Amino acid sequence: MAGGTVRAERVHATREAILAAAERLFAEHGLIAVSNRQISEAAGQGNTAAVGYHFGTKTELIRAIVRRHTDDIERIRARMVAEAAGSANARDWVDCLVRPNIEHLASLGSPSWFARFGAQVMTDPELRAVMAEDSLSRPMLRQAVDGLNRCIPELPPEVRAERDEMIRQLLVHMTAERERALADGTPTARSSWQDAATGLTDAIVGLLLAPVTPDRDDSKENDDESVR
Repeated sequence: MAGGTVRAERVHATREAILAAAERLFAEHGLIAVSNRQISEAAGQGNTAAVGYHFGTKTELIRAIVRRHTDDIERIRARMVAEAAGSANARDWVDCLVRPNIEHLASLGSPSWFARFGAQVMTDPELRAVMAEDSLSRPMLRQAVDGLNRCIPELPPEVRAERDEMIRQLLVHMTAERERALADGTPTARSSWQDAATGLTDAIVGLLLAPVTPDRDDSKENDDESVR
């Protein structure tokens, strides 16, 4: 029994070392540029096949890194969703989207790599689905989105899709840029992660509530109809 426990602890420690090394290397150099051999060496593993042994494919390695963080983010979001329950204020629900990620990033200290890792993953056409799949399957995130949808005006589907993509870009790349600046010791627009969350929430609420300018072609068709 004791031997089995020791072995399990050793395996766990090895997996954690590999995940930490992979996250850092992917964040700094991109997904394509980093090999399993480099990850194994950075994790202090003499066996250069350790990554494949413990995780199989790169997709499974990416999925494991994502889950290493999203469980904690989901716990934070659960608390915030409970606090926002019944709210008709869009900002409360946008906070449920923004702040759990940022609260988690703040807890990691500096340097951290998860935001930059996420930005790298989201630029890969295939692997971005791994990150989106894990996030969108989380019940607290779905509840936050449902709460937000009840509070904002209905937008034309193509406009909502466009603004949702803008929001994703803000959430992914603004946090990655802040994380990079903190790691490099360069100035940031906001003094703290909490203030950065406030700025992001302001921007996203503004995006969702902004007016929709009619398409020029649609306006012309309407004018033609009125003439007839």
